[in-house]
Amino acid sequence: MAEVINMPRLSDTMEEGVVAKWLKKEGDKVEEGDILAEIETDKATMEFESFYEGTLLHVGIPEGETAPVDTLLAIIGEEGEDISALIGGGAKAEDKAAAPKKDSEDKKEKAESAETNESSEETSSGDVPEGVEVITMPRLSDTMEEGTVAKWLKQEGDKVEEGDILAEIETDKATMEFESFYEGTILKIGIAEGETAKVDSLLAIIGPAGTDVSNIGKAGASSAKKRETKQDDSTKEEAVSDSKEETTKEKSSTKDGGRIFISPLAKKMAEDKGIDLSEVTGSGENGRIVKKDIEAFTPSKKSAPATADAPKTAAPAVQVYTPAGEEEFEEIKNSQMRKTIAKRLGESKFTAPHYYLTVEINMETAMASRKQINELPDVKVSFNDMVIKASAMALRKHPKVNSQWTGEATRIAKHIHMGVAVAVDEGLVVPVLKFADQMSYTQIGAQVRDLAGKARNKKLQPAEMEGSTFTVSNLGMFGISEFTSIINQPNSAILSVGAIVEKPVVKNGQIVVGNTMKVTLACDHRTVDGATGAAFLQTLKSYLENPVTMLA
Repeated sequence: MAEVINMPRLSDTMEEGVVAKWLKKEGDKVEEGDILAEIETDKATMEFESFYEGTLLHVGIPEGETAPVDTLLAIIGEEGEDISALIGGGAKAEDKAAAPKKDSEDKKEKAESAETNESSEETSSGDVPEGVEVITMPRLSDTMEEGTVAKWLKQEGDKVEEGDILAEIETDKATMEFESFYEGTILKIGIAEGETAKVDSLLAIIGPAGTDVSNIGKAGASSAKKRETKQDDSTKEEAVSDSKEETTKEKSSTKDGGRIFISPLAKKMAEDKGIDLSEVTGSGENGRIVKKDIEAFTPSKKSAPATADAPKTAAPAVQVYTPAGEEEFEEIKNSQMRKTIAKRLGESKFTAPHYYLTVEINMETAMASRKQINELPDVKVSFNDMVIKASAMALRKHPKVNSQWTGEATRIAKHIHMGVAVAVDEGLVVPVLKFADQMSYTQIGAQVRDLAGKARNKKLQPAEMEGSTFTVSNLGMFGISEFTSIINQPNSAILSVGAIVEKPVVKNGQIVVGNTMKVTLACDHRTVDGATGAAFLQTLKSYLENPVTMLA
């Protein structure tokens, strides 16, 4: 009888897996214990063996593809056996997994259909009279999604000429002037001063005086939007250019107090070149100064800047540097490990209220002790081993730091399992030293080297990464003097260890050369109070500054 094999859960946090490589193909004979495939989990790439013998009749997940736990992975049975019903069941299981996505898409289609119908109904409920123009909230920057009417410069009933400033609109980047492209009377203001509305919301209606626009609302905006899409390409490009360069104006004054209309780009160019705007004649609408006016302007002797010590000649034009290049991105598909790191650390950072405590430790005695220990035959102890040992012993005296938050209760671990953060190519793994407080320096060093090697070779087993009660992360070997880490939940704290730095220190009232190391404890404030965390660091500091006390 055929046996269905589903995507296994190879770690406690695994939700989906990737078939990195199939070691058996459809039609191959399989013995119990044979390796079927290499499966990439959120923590490592692991070999998956068969618990059945027979022929591999069906492969449900191709190489390189991702699937949720319990998805049909393979079917093993007797050669020639009919498995069409099992494959159908597998397909149904996959359909169930895809059902949320399909439901989401169906909902989206229905929503879009409803919006289309609503738009049609609204459009038919009120047509825009001839000569009336509906103005919507403009998109005045590439990232703008909504705008605020900071000030109306025209009111309902006011006459408007083409080019007049209607309002000052506050975007996500600046407050900008918005001008009218139409002439007529303001029949309606859709967004009150100080109010915020999304892009394309009804801003105002302009048309012949006395026109009834009471029925124009969303329908008018929808109709106006449709009319805009019917413009030819040249008109559309001209409108876009105007909105980016020339329609948004800055205020300047002439010598007699009059107002100068100028585009932001032209104003910046004039400032760069030291041009007096009162000397420039604008060629745009209503005498607006645009880019080409600044480029064509030749300063007169009168307008050229001069100093008492310099000849009265025109300042040379400054050539504006225009960088050349191509914007480019490279997309790298996220591995299961990277996805899980992002998910777990995000959950930790945004659910646990982190706070940080830093102490600076005098490492002179620790350095001397390590040198003496390493002079013994077949012994090699690192500073990281000493930090792990000191942390484990400090947890004995401050058990509240060795705890977990469950919502209903705080769990204080009686055992001390030290997680040691190890960087690998795909991200970060945390192998665990069980009962680290009972280990010697050399035992800690040997365990760390063995687990780190397995991590880098993707040979760590799930059991070797589970059960930590406290974590140590060390970046000192990279020259990082101080940093903070995100708590490895369900732990309540993580220790960040920096480099040993040679620096001037005060000793017995004298400035001497010393060696210090900064460590930072990140704590979950739900379980570890500030005083508790500070007391833990004081004990840790005492152990590292007097390593002999850890041998007692």
